[in-house]
Amino acid sequence: MTKRIALAALLAAALVLGGGAALVAGKLTAKSAAPARGGAPAFTETKWPFPMDQWGLGRAFRCSPEDCGTEVQVYVRAKIGFCNCQTGVSDDAELERVGDVELFGAQFAAPGAGHEIKVAWMKGRSRPYDVPGHPSGATLAIAFNDRCDVIVATAVVPDGPAARVEPAVLAFLNSDTVVHWAEKVLGL
Repeated sequence: MTKRIALAALLAAALVLGGGAALVAGKLTAKSAAPARGGAPAFTETKWPFPMDQWGLGRAFRCSPEDCGTEVQVYVRAKIGFCNCQTGVSDDAELERVGDVELFGAQFAAPGAGHEIKVAWMKGRSRPYDVPGHPSGATLAIAFNDRCDVIVATAVVPDGPAARVEPAVLAFLNSDTVVHWAEKVLGL
């Protein structure tokens, strides 16, 4: 009887210890999707808040005001085979066609021209947008491609303009977290 109790206690302790280790490992993984290196802002993965559509679910990340100066939400997903294979995301018309700004409202407008950006080996464009219900310029559309496949990112701040957080967002998009995910989703 004493051996049974000792064995049960040992088994219970092993389960508690294993569960605790798994919990700590899960919190460490979820804590910081892009660890702060050299003062770089830290983004934490959150739940994708949009319904499923033809492009599937993407990944959502948040940067706190303490790390980014304001709260920043970044939504990223791949659109396989949806980019202009000849020119990539080389102009604002292509950025608007492939981007995800419509997730925030069907009526949106760009107050100015976009500009070229680079994420890892990929080139693309970034451009701020005005979306009803959000401050002017609070939504930033970013798209970059590998041949015919495009990765789109949308950054949103609660108190626009989003262009002020573009360096932090581009640093995050160039982080190992996003680049390794892009390599995997693009089949590289």
